[in-house]
Amino acid sequence: MAGEEKSYQIIAVDFDGTLCVDCYPHIGTPNLPLIFLLKRLKAQDRRLILWTCRCGRYLEEAVNWCRNWGLEFDAVNKNVEEIIEKYGSDSRKIYADVYIDDKSCFPWQLAETDSWKEETQLPETEPWKEETQTPG
Repeated sequence: MAGEEKSYQIIAVDFDGTLCVDCYPHIGTPNLPLIFLLKRLKAQDRRLILWTCRCGRYLEEAVNWCRNWGLEFDAVNKNVEEIIEKYGSDSRKIYADVYIDDKSCFPWQLAETDSWKEETQLPETEPWKEETQTPG
């Protein structure tokens, strides 16, 4: 795999609150636009990983629920085979090009969130933008 150009994209997607409304341990209403999108991406040879905290019978229920909606995954709570081969192990952290999760955010937006500014007492100015030196 060394030197080869990757011809696929890996997408990790959460279950509760993302593929369906969060009402764990039950399964909520499906997010049909996302399910449709993921099925289209899978048809375009993208690799899909179901990335969820569910385990045991609750995980089996989620996988079967997805299958009933026509959504199949290349891996469930683990890396796809190409990544395991490339790095020689299956890291606890799932490698993906895109993570779709109801709990995610863009890191640069955290500092712009009013509630975080209040809770962390961030300064009104942005001193990190003034720093030009690299840590070292």
